Amino acid sequence: MAVLRISAALVCGSIFGLGLAISGMMNPARVIGFLDVAESWDPTLAFVMGGALLVAAPAYRLILGRGHPALAGGFSLPANTRLDTSLILGSALFGVGWGLVGFCPGPAVAAVVTGLPAVLGFLAAMLAGMALHSWISGERPTLKSSSDASDPAADPARNAIARKSG
Repeated sequence: MAVLRISAALVCGSIFGLGLAISGMMNPARVIGFLDVAESWDPTLAFVMGGALLVAAPAYRLILGRGHPALAGGFSLPANTRLDTSLILGSALFGVGWGLVGFCPGPAVAAVVTGLPAVLGFLAAMLAGMALHSWISGERPTLKSSSDASDPAADPARNAIARKSG
């Protein structure tokens, strides 16, 4: 089962990266052009996001209706569904960084194959920021697979979301 999960992750990640490349979203100029509404606005990012939402929203609802994911014992959903200060500040920091450099983690990881110094520099800064957050907050990252869930029905976050969508 582990090989199947890893293979599925590789295929999904490759499709995601290919989609980013085809849509031009690995190019920071596209993102900067989208955010520059005063001069030469580029709506490409809005179409990519809209297309993703058209697929993801109904799929998310459909998949949560299943007992468990196809390749895992349970869903891995956040337990906290409230907006809090750390979420708002983190989102703002993410948005500011995205607007300044035109990269977010997904396209940057996909663009690492280019070997461009700007991409490698962004990834180094991103990893340093993640390590700094872990050190300051005292949180230690753990690798936990969603297949570690022993009883998917006991997941309160999944049950709350399933009740809202059902």
